[in-house]
Amino acid sequence: MAASMSLILPLLLLHMASGQHGPSDCVIKMEREKCLENMAAYEPVNDEEIVCPWFWDNLTCWEPASLGEVIEVNCPSLFSESISEEDYEVGKVSRNCTEFGWSDTFPHYVDACLFDEGNSTHTDMYYLSVKALYTVGYSTSLVSLTTAMVILCRFRKLHCTRNFIHMNLFVSFILRAISVFIKDGVLYAKEDSDHCFIHTVECRAVMIFFHYCVLSNYFWLFIEGLYLFTLLVETFFPERRYFYWYIIIGWGTPTVCVTIWAVLRLHFDDIGCWDMNDNAAIWWVIKGPVLASIMVNFVLFIGIIVILVQKLQSPDIGGNESSIYLRLARSTLLLIPLFGIHYTVFAFSPENVSKRERLVFELGLGSFQGFVVAVLYCFLNGEVQSEIKRKWRSWTVNRYFAVDLKHRHPSLASSGVNGGTQLSILSKSSSQIRMSSLQAETPAS
Repeated sequence: MAASMSLILPLLLLHMASGQHGPSDCVIKMEREKCLENMAAYEPVNDEEIVCPWFWDNLTCWEPASLGEVIEVNCPSLFSESISEEDYEVGKVSRNCTEFGWSDTFPHYVDACLFDEGNSTHTDMYYLSVKALYTVGYSTSLVSLTTAMVILCRFRKLHCTRNFIHMNLFVSFILRAISVFIKDGVLYAKEDSDHCFIHTVECRAVMIFFHYCVLSNYFWLFIEGLYLFTLLVETFFPERRYFYWYIIIGWGTPTVCVTIWAVLRLHFDDIGCWDMNDNAAIWWVIKGPVLASIMVNFVLFIGIIVILVQKLQSPDIGGNESSIYLRLARSTLLLIPLFGIHYTVFAFSPENVSKRERLVFELGLGSFQGFVVAVLYCFLNGEVQSEIKRKWRSWTVNRYFAVDLKHRHPSLASSGVNGGTQLSILSKSSSQIRMSSLQAETPAS
Protein backbone atom coordinates (compact mmCIF):
# COMPACT_ATOMS: atom_id res chain seq x y z
CA MET A 1 0.00 0.00 0.00
CA ALA A 2 2.94 2.30 0.54
CA ALA A 3 3.70 2.51 -3.15
CA SER A 4 0.12 3.24 -4.03
CA MET A 5 0.20 6.06 -1.49
CA SER A 6 3.07 7.74 -3.32
CA LEU A 7 2.25 11.41 -3.58
CA ILE A 8 4.98 12.40 -6.00
CA LEU A 9 2.50 12.95 -8.86
CA PRO A 10 -1.22 13.62 -9.11
CA LEU A 11 -1.86 10.35 -10.94
CA LEU A 12 -0.68 8.51 -7.81
CA LEU A 13 -3.06 10.47 -5.60
CA LEU A 14 -6.33 9.70 -7.36
CA HIS A 15 -6.66 6.23 -5.88
CA MET A 16 -6.45 7.45 -2.31
CA ALA A 17 -8.85 10.37 -2.68
CA SER A 18 -11.55 8.52 -4.58
CA GLY A 19 -12.63 5.86 -2.07
CA GLN A 20 -16.22 5.90 -0.93
CA HIS A 21 -15.05 5.17 2.61
CA GLY A 22 -11.52 6.51 2.45
CA PRO A 23 -8.42 4.29 2.28
CA SER A 24 -9.06 2.27 5.47
CA ASP A 25 -11.31 -0.38 3.90
CA CYS A 26 -8.76 -1.29 1.26
CA VAL A 27 -5.92 -1.40 3.78
CA ILE A 28 -7.78 -3.89 5.96
CA LYS A 29 -8.79 -6.04 3.01
CA MET A 30 -5.26 -6.09 1.66
CA GLU A 31 -3.87 -7.18 5.03
CA ARG A 32 -6.52 -9.87 5.35
CA GLU A 33 -5.76 -11.15 1.88
CA LYS A 34 -2.05 -11.44 2.71
CA CYS A 35 -2.88 -13.22 5.94
CA LEU A 36 -5.04 -15.80 4.17
CA GLU A 37 -2.29 -16.38 1.60
CA ASN A 38 0.26 -16.95 4.36
CA MET A 39 -2.11 -19.39 6.09
CA ALA A 40 -2.53 -21.39 2.89
CA ALA A 41 1.21 -21.49 2.21
CA TYR A 42 2.24 -22.38 5.77
CA GLU A 43 3.71 -25.88 6.29
CA PRO A 44 4.34 -26.71 9.97
CA VAL A 45 7.42 -28.65 11.02
CA ASN A 46 6.70 -32.14 12.44
CA ASP A 47 8.24 -31.53 15.85
CA GLU A 48 6.50 -28.17 16.19
CA GLU A 49 3.91 -28.03 18.98
CA ILE A 50 1.43 -25.41 17.81
CA VAL A 51 -0.96 -24.38 20.53
CA CYS A 52 -2.08 -21.06 19.04
CA PRO A 53 -2.94 -21.29 15.33
CA TRP A 54 -2.98 -18.53 12.72
CA PHE A 55 -5.23 -15.72 13.86
CA TRP A 56 -6.68 -12.71 12.02
CA ASP A 57 -8.17 -10.22 14.47
CA ASN A 58 -9.52 -7.87 11.75
CA LEU A 59 -6.46 -5.67 12.12
CA THR A 60 -3.34 -7.84 12.34
CA CYS A 61 -2.29 -11.29 11.18
CA TRP A 62 -0.77 -13.40 13.98
CA GLU A 63 1.49 -16.30 13.07
CA PRO A 64 1.12 -19.65 14.87
CA ALA A 65 2.98 -19.97 18.16
CA SER A 66 3.84 -22.59 20.75
CA LEU A 67 2.83 -22.49 24.39
CA GLY A 68 4.36 -19.55 26.27
CA GLU A 69 5.67 -17.85 23.15
CA VAL A 70 5.19 -14.08 22.81
CA ILE A 71 4.60 -12.69 19.32
CA GLU A 72 5.32 -9.01 18.72
CA VAL A 73 4.26 -7.17 15.57
CA ASN A 74 4.22 -3.58 14.34
CA CYS A 75 1.06 -1.52 14.48
CA PRO A 76 -1.22 -2.22 11.51
CA SER A 77 -0.64 -0.03 8.46
CA LEU A 78 -4.22 1.16 8.82
CA PHE A 79 -3.15 3.55 11.57
CA SER A 80 -0.40 5.18 9.54
CA GLU A 81 -2.91 5.86 6.75
CA SER A 82 -5.64 7.32 8.96
CA ILE A 83 -3.43 9.53 11.15
CA SER A 84 -1.38 12.44 9.91
CA GLU A 85 2.40 12.12 9.80
CA GLU A 86 3.01 14.47 12.72
CA ASP A 87 0.60 12.54 14.98
CA TYR A 88 1.68 9.02 14.07
CA GLU A 89 4.36 7.07 15.90
CA VAL A 90 5.44 3.57 14.98
CA GLY A 91 4.34 1.26 17.80
CA LYS A 92 4.27 -2.44 18.53
CA VAL A 93 1.66 -4.77 20.00
CA SER A 94 2.09 -8.28 21.39
CA ARG A 95 0.09 -11.39 22.16
CA ASN A 96 1.03 -14.28 24.41
CA CYS A 97 0.22 -17.89 23.52
CA THR A 98 -1.40 -19.47 26.59
CA GLU A 99 -2.97 -22.85 27.22
CA PHE A 100 -6.33 -21.18 26.60
CA GLY A 101 -5.23 -19.70 23.29
CA TRP A 102 -4.17 -16.21 22.34
CA SER A 103 -4.17 -13.56 25.02
CA ASP A 104 -5.40 -10.03 24.48
CA THR A 105 -3.06 -7.56 22.85
CA PHE A 106 -0.70 -5.70 25.14
CA PRO A 107 -0.54 -2.81 25.05
CA HIS A 108 -3.93 -2.21 23.49
CA TYR A 109 -4.11 -0.93 19.92
CA VAL A 110 -5.45 2.38 21.21
CA ASP A 111 -2.46 2.91 23.48
CA ALA A 112 0.24 1.54 21.20
CA CYS A 113 -0.87 2.95 17.88
CA LEU A 114 -2.45 6.24 18.94
CA PHE A 115 -5.64 5.35 17.14
CA ASP A 116 -8.48 7.81 17.47
CA GLU A 117 -11.83 6.96 15.91
CA GLY A 118 -12.72 10.63 15.62
CA ASN A 119 -9.45 11.26 13.82
CA SER A 120 -10.19 8.43 11.39
CA THR A 121 -13.62 9.86 10.65
CA HIS A 122 -12.08 13.28 10.09
CA THR A 123 -9.55 11.73 7.70
CA ASP A 124 -12.26 9.97 5.70
CA MET A 125 -14.18 13.25 5.43
CA TYR A 126 -10.99 14.93 4.28
CA TYR A 127 -10.55 12.44 1.42
CA LEU A 128 -14.19 12.84 0.41
CA SER A 129 -13.73 16.62 0.37
CA VAL A 130 -10.70 16.31 -1.89
CA LYS A 131 -12.67 13.98 -4.17
CA ALA A 132 -15.48 16.54 -4.38
CA LEU A 133 -12.94 19.28 -5.13
CA TYR A 134 -11.28 17.47 -8.02
CA THR A 135 -14.66 16.34 -9.37
CA VAL A 136 -15.72 19.98 -9.65
CA GLY A 137 -12.32 20.88 -11.10
CA TYR A 138 -12.33 18.24 -13.80
CA SER A 139 -15.97 18.98 -14.66
CA THR A 140 -15.19 22.68 -15.08
CA SER A 141 -12.13 21.88 -17.16
CA LEU A 142 -14.07 19.43 -19.32
CA VAL A 143 -16.77 21.97 -20.21
CA SER A 144 -14.36 24.85 -20.87
CA LEU A 145 -11.93 22.72 -22.90
CA THR A 146 -14.73 21.27 -25.04
CA THR A 147 -15.96 24.80 -25.77
CA ALA A 148 -12.43 25.91 -26.63
CA MET A 149 -12.02 22.94 -28.99
CA VAL A 150 -15.24 23.84 -30.81
CA ILE A 151 -14.04 27.43 -31.26
CA LEU A 152 -10.60 26.45 -32.57
CA CYS A 153 -12.06 23.85 -34.93
CA ARG A 154 -14.86 26.10 -36.18
CA PHE A 155 -12.77 29.04 -37.40
CA ARG A 156 -10.40 28.18 -40.24
CA LYS A 157 -8.32 31.33 -39.73
CA LEU A 158 -7.26 29.91 -36.36
CA HIS A 159 -5.84 26.77 -37.96
CA CYS A 160 -2.07 27.03 -37.51
CA THR A 161 0.67 24.90 -35.94
CA ARG A 162 0.55 26.77 -32.64
CA ASN A 163 -3.20 26.26 -32.26
CA PHE A 164 -2.97 22.65 -33.47
CA ILE A 165 -0.59 21.97 -30.58
CA HIS A 166 -2.98 23.75 -28.22
CA MET A 167 -5.82 21.60 -29.53
CA ASN A 168 -3.90 18.39 -28.87
CA LEU A 169 -3.15 19.61 -25.35
CA PHE A 170 -6.85 20.38 -24.86
CA VAL A 171 -7.75 16.87 -26.03
CA SER A 172 -5.26 15.37 -23.57
CA PHE A 173 -6.85 17.36 -20.73
CA ILE A 174 -10.32 16.25 -21.86
CA LEU A 175 -9.25 12.59 -21.97
CA ARG A 176 -7.64 12.92 -18.56
CA ALA A 177 -10.85 14.26 -17.03
CA ILE A 178 -12.95 11.58 -18.73
CA SER A 179 -10.59 8.81 -17.58
CA VAL A 180 -10.83 10.03 -13.97
CA PHE A 181 -14.63 9.91 -14.08
CA ILE A 182 -14.60 6.47 -15.70
CA LYS A 183 -12.11 5.15 -13.16
CA ASP A 184 -14.15 6.44 -10.24
CA GLY A 185 -17.33 5.04 -11.76
CA VAL A 186 -15.83 1.57 -12.22
CA LEU A 187 -13.82 1.26 -9.02
CA TYR A 188 -16.14 3.01 -6.61
CA ALA A 189 -19.62 2.39 -7.98
CA LYS A 190 -20.61 0.29 -4.97
CA GLU A 191 -21.10 1.54 -1.45
CA ASP A 192 -18.91 -1.19 0.03
CA SER A 193 -15.22 -1.77 -0.46
CA ASP A 194 -15.48 -4.52 -3.09
CA HIS A 195 -13.41 -2.28 -5.36
CA CYS A 196 -10.32 -3.33 -3.39
CA PHE A 197 -10.20 -6.69 -5.14
CA ILE A 198 -11.79 -6.28 -8.55
CA HIS A 199 -10.12 -8.67 -11.01
CA THR A 200 -12.11 -8.06 -14.19
CA VAL A 201 -10.55 -7.33 -17.56
CA GLU A 202 -12.74 -4.25 -17.89
CA CYS A 203 -11.37 -2.83 -14.65
CA ARG A 204 -7.78 -3.30 -15.77
CA ALA A 205 -8.58 -1.82 -19.17
CA VAL A 206 -9.91 1.26 -17.37
CA MET A 207 -6.65 1.59 -15.41
CA ILE A 208 -4.62 1.25 -18.63
CA PHE A 209 -6.72 3.95 -20.27
CA PHE A 210 -6.41 6.15 -17.18
CA HIS A 211 -2.61 5.92 -17.09
CA TYR A 212 -2.40 6.51 -20.83
CA CYS A 213 -4.48 9.70 -20.61
CA VAL A 214 -2.49 11.07 -17.68
CA LEU A 215 0.83 10.26 -19.33
CA SER A 216 -0.30 11.82 -22.64
CA ASN A 217 -1.30 14.97 -20.77
CA TYR A 218 2.18 15.33 -19.29
CA PHE A 219 3.82 14.74 -22.68
CA TRP A 220 1.70 17.40 -24.39
CA LEU A 221 2.63 19.84 -21.64
CA PHE A 222 6.24 18.99 -22.47
CA ILE A 223 5.59 19.53 -26.20
CA GLU A 224 4.09 22.95 -25.51
CA GLY A 225 7.30 23.93 -23.73
CA LEU A 226 9.51 22.41 -26.40
CA TYR A 227 7.63 24.15 -29.22
CA LEU A 228 7.79 27.59 -27.62
CA PHE A 229 11.48 27.21 -26.74
CA THR A 230 12.33 26.08 -30.28
CA LEU A 231 10.31 28.95 -31.71
CA LEU A 232 12.34 31.45 -29.69
CA VAL A 233 15.74 29.88 -30.34
CA GLU A 234 15.61 28.89 -34.01
CA THR A 235 15.49 31.52 -36.74
CA PHE A 236 14.18 29.13 -39.39
CA PHE A 237 11.61 26.80 -37.90
CA PRO A 238 9.86 24.27 -40.20
CA GLU A 239 6.75 24.03 -38.03
CA ARG A 240 4.79 21.60 -40.19
CA ARG A 241 7.61 19.06 -40.35
CA TYR A 242 8.18 19.25 -36.60
CA PHE A 243 4.46 18.95 -35.91
CA TYR A 244 4.39 15.32 -37.07
CA TRP A 245 7.16 14.52 -34.60
CA TYR A 246 5.14 16.23 -31.90
CA ILE A 247 2.20 13.96 -32.69
CA ILE A 248 4.41 10.88 -32.44
CA ILE A 249 5.91 12.00 -29.13
CA GLY A 250 2.65 13.23 -27.60
CA TRP A 251 0.48 10.21 -28.40
CA GLY A 252 2.99 7.51 -29.38
CA THR A 253 5.41 7.57 -26.46
CA PRO A 254 2.65 7.15 -23.82
CA THR A 255 1.31 4.21 -25.85
CA VAL A 256 4.71 2.49 -25.68
CA CYS A 257 5.16 3.20 -21.96
CA VAL A 258 1.70 2.05 -20.94
CA THR A 259 1.93 -1.05 -23.12
CA ILE A 260 5.22 -2.06 -21.48
CA TRP A 261 3.72 -1.37 -18.05
CA ALA A 262 0.63 -3.49 -18.81
CA VAL A 263 2.73 -6.41 -20.09
CA LEU A 264 4.95 -6.30 -16.99
CA ARG A 265 1.92 -6.13 -14.70
CA LEU A 266 0.34 -9.08 -16.48
CA HIS A 267 3.42 -11.28 -16.09
CA PHE A 268 4.97 -10.15 -12.80
CA ASP A 269 2.37 -8.28 -10.72
CA ASP A 270 -1.06 -9.47 -11.84
CA ILE A 271 -2.91 -8.47 -8.67
CA GLY A 272 -6.36 -6.92 -8.36
CA CYS A 273 -7.37 -4.16 -10.72
CA TRP A 274 -3.78 -2.90 -11.23
CA ASP A 275 -4.68 0.22 -9.25
CA MET A 276 -2.14 -0.62 -6.54
CA ASN A 277 1.53 -0.15 -7.37
CA ASP A 278 3.46 -2.14 -4.79
CA ASN A 279 6.13 -3.15 -7.31
CA ALA A 280 8.23 0.00 -7.53
CA ALA A 281 10.37 -1.26 -10.42
CA ILE A 282 7.35 -1.79 -12.68
CA TRP A 283 5.77 1.49 -11.59
CA TRP A 284 8.86 3.41 -12.74
CA VAL A 285 7.91 2.56 -16.33
CA ILE A 286 5.17 5.19 -15.96
CA LYS A 287 6.50 7.35 -13.15
CA GLY A 288 9.92 7.78 -14.79
CA PRO A 289 8.70 9.41 -18.04
CA VAL A 290 6.36 11.68 -16.07
CA LEU A 291 9.18 12.88 -13.82
CA ALA A 292 11.42 13.33 -16.85
CA SER A 293 8.81 15.47 -18.63
CA ILE A 294 8.36 17.64 -15.54
CA MET A 295 12.10 18.10 -15.14
CA VAL A 296 12.74 18.93 -18.82
CA ASN A 297 9.78 21.29 -18.91
CA PHE A 298 11.14 23.12 -15.89
CA VAL A 299 14.50 23.55 -17.63
CA LEU A 300 12.76 24.82 -20.77
CA PHE A 301 10.70 27.19 -18.64
CA ILE A 302 13.84 28.69 -17.09
CA GLY A 303 15.42 28.98 -20.55
CA ILE A 304 12.38 30.79 -21.95
CA ILE A 305 12.31 33.20 -19.01
CA VAL A 306 15.99 34.03 -19.64
CA ILE A 307 15.23 34.68 -23.32
CA LEU A 308 12.26 36.87 -22.42
CA VAL A 309 14.40 38.91 -20.04
CA GLN A 310 16.95 39.50 -22.77
CA LYS A 311 14.30 40.50 -25.28
CA LEU A 312 12.49 42.81 -22.87
CA GLN A 313 15.75 44.56 -22.01
CA SER A 314 16.48 45.18 -25.66
CA PRO A 315 16.53 48.89 -26.63
CA ASP A 316 14.21 48.13 -29.55
CA ILE A 317 11.37 47.32 -27.16
CA GLY A 318 11.79 50.32 -24.90
CA GLY A 319 9.84 51.06 -21.78
CA ASN A 320 10.90 51.79 -18.23
CA GLU A 321 12.10 49.21 -15.75
CA SER A 322 8.74 48.77 -14.06
CA SER A 323 6.95 48.04 -17.34
CA ILE A 324 9.63 45.50 -18.28
CA TYR A 325 9.20 43.61 -15.02
CA LEU A 326 5.42 43.81 -15.36
CA ARG A 327 5.50 42.23 -18.82
CA LEU A 328 7.97 39.60 -17.60
CA ALA A 329 5.73 38.72 -14.65
CA ARG A 330 2.71 38.48 -16.93
CA SER A 331 4.56 36.20 -19.36
CA THR A 332 5.77 34.01 -16.50
CA LEU A 333 2.29 33.60 -15.03
CA LEU A 334 0.91 32.70 -18.46
CA LEU A 335 3.55 30.01 -18.95
CA ILE A 336 3.16 28.29 -15.56
CA PRO A 337 -0.15 26.47 -16.32
CA LEU A 338 0.87 25.77 -19.92
CA PHE A 339 4.11 24.09 -18.82
CA GLY A 340 2.68 22.45 -15.68
CA ILE A 341 5.41 24.09 -13.59
CA HIS A 342 3.31 23.79 -10.43
CA TYR A 343 4.01 20.04 -10.44
CA THR A 344 7.65 20.74 -9.55
CA VAL A 345 6.64 22.04 -6.10
CA PHE A 346 6.40 18.51 -4.67
CA ALA A 347 7.73 16.39 -7.54
CA PHE A 348 11.20 15.64 -6.17
CA SER A 349 10.60 15.83 -2.42
CA PRO A 350 10.27 12.71 -0.21
CA GLU A 351 7.02 10.89 -0.77
CA ASN A 352 6.01 10.73 2.91
CA VAL A 353 6.13 14.50 3.46
CA SER A 354 3.07 16.78 3.53
CA LYS A 355 0.60 14.26 2.14
CA ARG A 356 -2.46 16.39 2.74
CA GLU A 357 -0.93 19.51 1.26
CA ARG A 358 0.01 17.56 -1.85
CA LEU A 359 -3.48 16.18 -2.24
CA VAL A 360 -5.00 19.65 -2.21
CA PHE A 361 -2.30 21.32 -4.30
CA GLU A 362 -1.57 18.68 -6.95
CA LEU A 363 -4.90 16.91 -7.16
CA GLY A 364 -7.50 19.42 -6.04
CA LEU A 365 -6.09 22.57 -7.63
CA GLY A 366 -4.41 20.63 -10.45
CA SER A 367 -7.82 19.51 -11.69
CA PHE A 368 -8.55 23.14 -12.65
CA GLN A 369 -5.43 23.35 -14.83
CA GLY A 370 -7.37 22.50 -17.99
CA PHE A 371 -9.85 25.28 -17.26
CA VAL A 372 -7.04 27.82 -16.74
CA VAL A 373 -5.29 26.77 -19.96
CA ALA A 374 -8.54 27.03 -21.95
CA VAL A 375 -9.21 30.53 -20.60
CA LEU A 376 -5.69 31.87 -21.15
CA TYR A 377 -4.97 30.32 -24.54
CA CYS A 378 -8.41 30.43 -26.14
CA PHE A 379 -11.01 32.65 -24.49
CA LEU A 380 -8.58 35.49 -23.67
CA ASN A 381 -6.52 35.07 -26.84
CA GLY A 382 -6.65 38.26 -28.93
CA GLU A 383 -6.64 36.37 -32.23
CA VAL A 384 -9.55 34.19 -31.11
CA GLN A 385 -11.51 37.18 -29.82
CA SER A 386 -10.96 39.08 -33.10
CA GLU A 387 -12.20 36.14 -35.14
CA ILE A 388 -15.28 35.71 -32.97
CA LYS A 389 -16.05 39.44 -33.27
CA ARG A 390 -15.61 39.28 -37.05
CA LYS A 391 -17.99 36.34 -37.32
CA TRP A 392 -20.46 38.12 -35.05
CA ARG A 393 -20.41 41.25 -37.20
CA SER A 394 -20.84 39.15 -40.33
CA TRP A 395 -23.79 37.33 -38.83
CA THR A 396 -25.32 40.65 -37.67
CA VAL A 397 -24.98 42.19 -41.13
CA ASN A 398 -26.47 39.12 -42.80
CA ARG A 399 -29.37 39.18 -40.39
CA TYR A 400 -29.92 42.93 -40.92
CA PHE A 401 -30.05 42.66 -44.71
CA ALA A 402 -32.26 39.59 -44.51
CA VAL A 403 -34.82 41.41 -42.34
CA ASP A 404 -34.54 44.66 -44.35
CA LEU A 405 -35.01 42.92 -47.72
CA LYS A 406 -37.95 40.96 -46.36
CA HIS A 407 -39.77 44.19 -45.55
CA ARG A 408 -38.85 46.00 -48.78
CA HIS A 409 -39.31 43.09 -51.20
CA PRO A 410 -41.72 40.47 -49.83
CA SER A 411 -41.66 38.64 -53.17
CA LEU A 412 -37.94 37.91 -52.80
CA ALA A 413 -38.45 36.71 -49.24
CA SER A 414 -41.30 34.39 -50.27
CA SER A 415 -39.28 33.02 -53.21
CA GLY A 416 -36.82 31.38 -50.83
CA VAL A 417 -33.85 33.72 -51.27
CA ASN A 418 -31.83 33.52 -48.06
CA GLY A 419 -29.92 36.22 -46.26
CA GLY A 420 -26.54 35.16 -47.63
CA THR A 421 -27.81 35.24 -51.22
CA GLN A 422 -29.44 38.61 -50.65
CA LEU A 423 -26.20 40.01 -49.30
CA SER A 424 -24.22 38.69 -52.26
CA ILE A 425 -26.71 40.26 -54.69
CA LEU A 426 -26.47 43.60 -52.93
CA SER A 427 -22.68 43.35 -52.86
CA LYS A 428 -22.53 42.70 -56.59
CA SER A 429 -24.88 45.60 -57.28
CA SER A 430 -22.87 47.98 -55.12
CA SER A 431 -19.62 46.91 -56.79
CA GLN A 432 -21.12 47.52 -60.23
CA ILE A 433 -22.24 51.00 -59.14
CA ARG A 434 -18.72 51.79 -57.88
CA MET A 435 -17.19 50.63 -61.18
CA SER A 436 -19.63 52.83 -63.16
CA SER A 437 -18.75 55.80 -60.97
CA LEU A 438 -15.04 55.25 -61.48
CA GLN A 439 -15.46 55.00 -65.25
CA ALA A 440 -17.50 58.19 -65.29
CA GLU A 441 -14.85 60.07 -63.29
CA THR A 442 -11.98 58.84 -65.48
CA PRO A 443 -11.17 61.24 -68.44
CA ALA A 444 -11.72 59.81 -71.92
CA SER A 445 -8.51 58.77 -73.62
